Amino acid sequence: MMKKILRIFRKDATIARRDSMLIYIIAIPILLAVGIVFFAPGVTDSASTIALLESDTADHIEYMEDYVQVEIVDSMEELERRINKRDDVVGVVPIDQGYEIIIEGNEDEAYYETVKAMSAFYKIGATRENTTAEILDFGKTVPPLKTTLANALILMVIMLAGMIIALGIVEEKSDKTIKAMNVTPISQNTFIIGKGMLGGVVAMGSIIISLLIMGYNDINWLMLILIGLTSMILTFIVGFLQGLASKDVIEAAGGVKLIMLPIAAAIAAYEILADKWQWTMYWNPFYWAYRANDLILSKTADWGIVLISAALVTILSIAVYLIAIPKIRKGLS
Repeated sequence: MMKKILRIFRKDATIARRDSMLIYIIAIPILLAVGIVFFAPGVTDSASTIALLESDTADHIEYMEDYVQVEIVDSMEELERRINKRDDVVGVVPIDQGYEIIIEGNEDEAYYETVKAMSAFYKIGATRENTTAEILDFGKTVPPLKTTLANALILMVIMLAGMIIALGIVEEKSDKTIKAMNVTPISQNTFIIGKGMLGGVVAMGSIIISLLIMGYNDINWLMLILIGLTSMILTFIVGFLQGLASKDVIEAAGGVKLIMLPIAAAIAAYEILADKWQWTMYWNPFYWAYRANDLILSKTADWGIVLISAALVTILSIAVYLIAIPKIRKGLS
């Protein structure tokens, strides 16, 4: 059985190398990861960044570097340009009575209030050694916006895995090989697994490469792969259904894109809804996948939460599979 599955996989991989749309699907997540790193550098930076003038005192610069990320600029014009970039950076410049804080105007109020407090602490000479404050650390060392973008990219790649399967099924239909498959020793289950392998391998490869590009080198990869594989079950089902129901690749690709609706709903619910309303998304397997990935990317996940999330994603996806399998078998017949 495994030899037959690998034979189908090799055939799909050979066809994929000649298909420009499939190459585009493989490349786009990696290009998006590169874009996030190069065009939104503030996403991967520290949550607190201030800009200081090169003419500032060495003592003040050293003090600020102990608590936040500091960028040194050589003029007021350069400082204003830095503040007006897309990320949140506050400027601090010396004046006669102390320091002036320069902001763009759209920053979180708590952010520049923190910088204001730090400037006041510097004036009175407060340091870690002479303060009685204690720090409570929840262990989240990754900027939340970076985690959100990486998590959304993972779910988008998983959606693209379903699109790869749909395009492969359309290709089989155009070559009239699906009907021929029924008179060969290859069973329908073997065919389904074999057709799904290309989408799974490509998706996991794209996810791993994209996360490495974004700097996620020390996360628990086994946890991530487990959640990724279980959350692909539903996209594979949709890919098969759309591939069997579509007449051409454009129709198949458009149909699979509908899966972005539950993905977008899962992201919006997790990020926006209050805790008391989170239950409204418990039916959505992508909600549990997004939730687990958020903890993994934030480096705060434990195996108990990950295994429970993976189990819920699998159970919900299998429920959909049991409903859809008669249509898939009928289409393959």
